[in-house]
Amino acid sequence: MSPDAPTLKNFIAGQWVAPVDGKHFENANPADTRDVIGHFPLSGQADVDAAVASAKRGFEIWRRTPAPARGDVLRRAGDILVARKDELADVMTREMGKPLAETRGDVQEGIDTAYYAATEGRRLFGHTVPSELRNKWAMSFRRPIGVAGIITPFNFPLAIPTWKLFPALVCGNACVFKPAEDVPMTGHMFVEILLEAGLPPEVINLVHGKGEAGAAIVAHPDVALVSFTGSTDTGSKVGEACGRSHKRLSLEMGGKNAMIVLDDADLDLALEGALWGAFGTTGQRCTATSRLIVQEGVHDTFVSMLEARARTLVLGDGRAKGTDVGPLINPRALDKVERYITIGTGEGATLRMGGKRPGGKSLEHGHFFQPTIFTGVKALSRLEQEEIFGPVLSVVKVKDADEAFRVNNDVRYGLSSSVYTRDVNISFRALSELDNGITYINAPTIGAEAHLPFGGVKQTGNGHREGGWEVYEFYSETKVGYIDFSGKLQRAQIDNY
Repeated sequence: MSPDAPTLKNFIAGQWVAPVDGKHFENANPADTRDVIGHFPLSGQADVDAAVASAKRGFEIWRRTPAPARGDVLRRAGDILVARKDELADVMTREMGKPLAETRGDVQEGIDTAYYAATEGRRLFGHTVPSELRNKWAMSFRRPIGVAGIITPFNFPLAIPTWKLFPALVCGNACVFKPAEDVPMTGHMFVEILLEAGLPPEVINLVHGKGEAGAAIVAHPDVALVSFTGSTDTGSKVGEACGRSHKRLSLEMGGKNAMIVLDDADLDLALEGALWGAFGTTGQRCTATSRLIVQEGVHDTFVSMLEARARTLVLGDGRAKGTDVGPLINPRALDKVERYITIGTGEGATLRMGGKRPGGKSLEHGHFFQPTIFTGVKALSRLEQEEIFGPVLSVVKVKDADEAFRVNNDVRYGLSSSVYTRDVNISFRALSELDNGITYINAPTIGAEAHLPFGGVKQTGNGHREGGWEVYEFYSETKVGYIDFSGKLQRAQIDNY
């Protein structure tokens, strides 16, 4: 353990506490691993048990707080996020590497989500409907569920926790929150902000750790619902565990997103979209452009344009001016990307550029990898089918829009897609025919707006959505009430006709 780095704690039962067994893990800057950010609790079952017990007590307080008042707390959290935007962005870049322009956007998404969630405290709508019987009133309303287990990834250290925690809280649930072990400091600061905003202490419980802590949250009998964002393989295990105990579950998992460039596309516009989609966040987004499907008439020209621009991208510490692409998150991610370079060349694809760790003293202590482009990638090859989660773009040549749509759909994932074309008919065909939860026309595959649902189909998720109005249905349940003021027994669903 680095002696100069601080040792942080969990937040359980209204207090900052050390892990029960005293174990910690080290969190280092992926751009320079000599820079140790802190030591964080390596939590286990006992820590999770204490957090869940606290959340159960918090739930009894919070569920009785009027929903508009719950929204007021989130509005204050949004105000604090505004005031601390640059500070948070700097911490996030130090923790996970993406450039400051991106981490500032990460905070802004949290701000947008806070203000949207605050207004939803006045909009947890139910329905009133006519009863089939006389002198009887019928209605539905939303109510909270209980303790929510919130497990979030590293790539959006603030935005994704806000996507989950803010709706869960405004609906009246208490939360046990485990941020990814690669970004624990951001999670720590976020909980501090919620407490400063006035959230009752036992409503939020922070448990740091790795897989053991996450598994304990998922399996805990008093956790009523779980929201997980991460890999499809891990999500499958979470789904199995929740299925056995009938927990409500939201899964947001992998993607193998394609950007389609047709012969009539604005190539300059498509170029900017491909660069941002493929290499933004070093390709570490579930919506990253991992496949580029290009119609044969513009294929060679567009690939040449793309390669020329990609070669100008600057790798480095995301806090340094001029950096375009930061590091991968950890050594495991670096090793995985290298394995796919071997897989791609073994399948006969052409390594057009990149494909290795960069040289140079300024990058030697970080998890950097060159922006990489493969051409001649065949549909159904592993390179074209499997999620890499790194700065690797696979280019597939197609004859026409019909083939492009088929290639897009023929993967096990279905998160995001993109089509660049001037043809309005193809644009509307894409919206209906591309088998994805999100389709962009003349924009890259990445990007989300807080007031719209976010999520995918097939093995990208289990049907629930983050963001927008739909997420509030996940974090609450419908109750129906009947009020009979007739003064006599009236039998519904009996043949009264």
